[in-house]
Amino acid sequence: MDIEDLRTFVEVADAGGVTPAAFRLGISKSMVSRRLARLEADLGAQLLSRTTRGTALTEAGTTFRDYAARISAELDAARETILPAGTLRGRLRVAAPLSFGPTHFAPVLAKMARDHPQLHVQSCYTDRIVDIVSEGFDCAIRVGYLQDSSLIARRVGPIHGKLLASPDYIKMYGSPETPDELLNHQALLHDTETWDVTDGDRIITTRPRGRFKADNAVALVAAALAGIGIARVPNGLADEHIASGALVEVMKRYPPPPGGIFIIRPPGQHPARKVRVLIEMLLACFDSGE
Repeated sequence: MDIEDLRTFVEVADAGGVTPAAFRLGISKSMVSRRLARLEADLGAQLLSRTTRGTALTEAGTTFRDYAARISAELDAARETILPAGTLRGRLRVAAPLSFGPTHFAPVLAKMARDHPQLHVQSCYTDRIVDIVSEGFDCAIRVGYLQDSSLIARRVGPIHGKLLASPDYIKMYGSPETPDELLNHQALLHDTETWDVTDGDRIITTRPRGRFKADNAVALVAAALAGIGIARVPNGLADEHIASGALVEVMKRYPPPPGGIFIIRPPGQHPARKVRVLIEMLLACFDSGE
């Protein structure tokens, strides 16, 4: 029985079909189908029921899936113990935010791939909150403020932000000086949200209103540049516009509280060495000791 056949079966079971499993594994659908057929032949049992609607586990497949996942995980752990120190192999699937990922995290992942030639790195950049368990990711990088979750989070660095507007907006509507005044302005919103600002050690929560919403911070910067309203933007995304004067900071006395950069991984397992190495690299890059 081939370990790659076991891994492929687990991916198909978790992804819900051959096509998404092939994408996760980075191989062809025909290769996935051959591995599944070989595994079923070895076991003498049908593990998957294939229909026009997709792929479903049979009763035998449901029983076997947990055993296959456990065997694969234990073999990976065993391989790690005998690899030369620092060597990584296998596959690392990482989800990262689209707003920050390509500019700030992609270089770290590229360095990781360069330093570990046997490691296959697959990254997905999206501002959607990815379900790393059901979608088969080893971990995710998230930025900002974490919601309660059963996932395990490791903070790897701080992130700060500013409230920004264009000079044209300020000329037309004025610049808010207090949280109460902010409520009379157009806010550029990531979703239906509250904004926290700080007054010394005190956190003040506001519910700004606005007619422009986007799920991407780069789009909010564009809206701020167009003079539509006030954006809450992480440092690093608008530095060039601040330097040029195209955007200016407002409510400097009440800055947003610092958020964080986090590595999120599934619960109930010791992090694989490849995830630990990624955490160490991100800490070296982003942790300033704050």
